Amino acid sequence: MPDNKQNAILTLDAGGTSFVFSAIVDNREAVEPICCEAYPSDLGRCLDSMVASFKKVIDKLGYYPAAISFAFPGPADYLNGVIGDLPNFPAFRGGVALGPYLEEKFNIPVFINNDGNLFAYGEAIAGALPELNGELAGLGNPKQYKNMLAVTLGTGFGGGVVIDGELLRGDNGCGGDVWLSANKLDNSLIAEEGVSIRAVKRVYRELSGDNSELTPKDIFDIAEGERDGDREAAVASFERLGEVAGFTISESLNIVDGIVVVGGGISKASKYILPSMIREMNGVRKMVTGEVFPRLQMKAYNLEDENERALFMKDDSKTVTVPGSDKTVLYHQTKKIGVMVSRLGTSRAIAFGAYNFALNELNNNSTKINNR
Repeated sequence: MPDNKQNAILTLDAGGTSFVFSAIVDNREAVEPICCEAYPSDLGRCLDSMVASFKKVIDKLGYYPAAISFAFPGPADYLNGVIGDLPNFPAFRGGVALGPYLEEKFNIPVFINNDGNLFAYGEAIAGALPELNGELAGLGNPKQYKNMLAVTLGTGFGGGVVIDGELLRGDNGCGGDVWLSANKLDNSLIAEEGVSIRAVKRVYRELSGDNSELTPKDIFDIAEGERDGDREAAVASFERLGEVAGFTISESLNIVDGIVVVGGGISKASKYILPSMIREMNGVRKMVTGEVFPRLQMKAYNLEDENERALFMKDDSKTVTVPGSDKTVLYHQTKKIGVMVSRLGTSRAIAFGAYNFALNELNNNSTKINNR
């Protein structure tokens, strides 16, 4: 085996029609990405293409990497690297041991996760969480956040959770999945039916009566007044998505209690999505006696809004005296949660997540090769 550099990780952005291969070193892309056809209907050609492309990346890198780490669509047994029956990859049927196959070819550990998990991990390690904590510290605010719920709004409703620096994978590889949660507007439907590209398109058609085939970008342009159409319906289609997403996020935050980061293509319409999401999160619930409680124990703030961000950043802590002593302790008397849009961008956050996840696994000496 050639000389191995422990800080180089090969990555793959797996789309339904094409694959993009690269290498990450110190949270930076170390080579020009290589793109190739995915061959979703031909398993042999798909695997051969992967191997050949990873070899090209290694040649470009000039030295052997420490591991391969990437996101791949599910259903899958991610821990063991086995991919299940994929709707967009007909060749993957009956369980394809993709991780072990690549380990045999390259003799290095291979880590596979879903994109929601790696998006969350990337934002927690190298994106939103350190940025936010750095800003708080710079303002002299002693509060620091360690937990995160990250969601992606796109073709589907993705999610991932990081608890105190550790990615929540779950015993079945389903940790952080939000798409199957109940839909606020119809509990018999999954949340993704209200939080996805198809949901935005459907709601706009229903409210406007316009049955032409429009993309979310087209609908956003209508909302912005840059394209002809029903502006009120366009704005409402994104607000509806925010409401449904806010319902699921609130349910999740009662367990996770962390910062929320939003990514995915539809997040570009965050100016219309986040206000309705925050309203839902700051709603109320009742007891049978009529007593009213806030939906969350924490107050949610839209960190994309300048005024709300300032309120979130404000230090509301105080010191209290220990009874019978002259000692004091810090008391965080208000509970706050911030919601923000990814600064890294979804693809970059996923790549950083894949990189840092692999390094963490290697450093902990818990690679799948040793586990087998």
